[in-house]
Amino acid sequence: MKRFDWSDRGSRAAALARPQARENDALLADVRNIVEEVRTGGWAALVEQSRRIDGFAPRRLPVAPFARVGREMIPAATQAAMQFAAQNIESFHRQTLPKDVQVLTYPGLAVSKLWRPLDRAGLYVPGGRAPLFSTLMMLAIPAKVAGVQELVVVTPPRPDCTLHPAIALAAELCGVEAIWTVGGAQAIAALAFGAGDIPAVDRICGPGNSWVAAAKAQVAAMRGGPGIDLPAGPSELLVLADRSADPATVAADLLSQAEHDPDAQVLLVSPCSEVLDAVEAAFAIQSGRLGTTLAPFRSIACADIEEAVAIANTYAPEHLCLAVSDAPTLLPSIRNAGAVFVGGSAAESFGDYLAGSSHVLPTDGAARFTGGVSTLTFMKSMTVQQLSSQAAASLAAPAAALARLEGLEAHALAAQARAAS
Repeated sequence: MKRFDWSDRGSRAAALARPQARENDALLADVRNIVEEVRTGGWAALVEQSRRIDGFAPRRLPVAPFARVGREMIPAATQAAMQFAAQNIESFHRQTLPKDVQVLTYPGLAVSKLWRPLDRAGLYVPGGRAPLFSTLMMLAIPAKVAGVQELVVVTPPRPDCTLHPAIALAAELCGVEAIWTVGGAQAIAALAFGAGDIPAVDRICGPGNSWVAAAKAQVAAMRGGPGIDLPAGPSELLVLADRSADPATVAADLLSQAEHDPDAQVLLVSPCSEVLDAVEAAFAIQSGRLGTTLAPFRSIACADIEEAVAIANTYAPEHLCLAVSDAPTLLPSIRNAGAVFVGGSAAESFGDYLAGSSHVLPTDGAARFTGGVSTLTFMKSMTVQQLSSQAAASLAAPAAALARLEGLEAHALAAQARAAS
């Protein structure tokens, strides 16, 4: 637990610092080797890398048998909660689907933007300390709503070579029939370029560790590689709090992210020293009850709420909680955040599971230029132009003039050909 004072300009960089693991040259070189091995060696290389790293060859496991186990093991109330979450996620994404638009930019000239789903998407579901079934739902449901025809789902193998019942049950809810047990950079390479029966996909989506993130960035930059969703690193939560905030609730929110990963980013910003003291004390008490490894907690003292908002916009957090009075009035000032939780009732945990929007959100400051996963992640737009012969004849001369200004005579002649038709 460490406190910073924003008035000390020399400590600002440290106050907002993020993990440097992804800039590790050795890690990047190892990832590059794995990706290249799988890209050139296909299935045999994928099997070799998977056995070396995880101890298992990739397997395609049908969801149905493991989902049956899930229905027997998982309490009925929890299954109902999963179904409730799935309904909310589908409802939100269905109602926010982009719509085709046509604009008459000139009499007889109609220009449209049309949306089309990707043919095939790859979904990476992290393994690790917990079965992140919610991530599968947050990826697969928007993809299905968008109209993606084929989802290729991968997840790191378990020691018993099975699917976790919660993962299987979530997959069944999402209409996913099979999951490949392969993880890490080798899974990303297989999705990017295809390996054996794992087909190459158009876009890879889903969070992961440093190896996964580096592999996604590398394959997206390669010729013929896929698109990716967004930079997804260690989880982040920044809370803005004033005197109205409940310290115990704020501490609970901070701990909800601190338990994700030792590299998770957990920050509190407040102009009130009493609030900082109270939250730090509550954090220490509550963390002692959890008995698990937690990320370190940073607090930042600032001059006022306006400066706190400026700090949040500079940091561009994945999650931003506004634990302040009249929280909605701050929204117009918030520019950079993956997801915003307005007021004390808006728990970040609701967003993680059942509010409806996807919890796969930009980290590492990427909220400055992109948002979280949505139906748009699984779609692309194309523009369409339709002209009447009269419009084409009218537009030929100005188009030819602009083409000649750039020295492109063939362009000018192509435009003028419409004037004579």
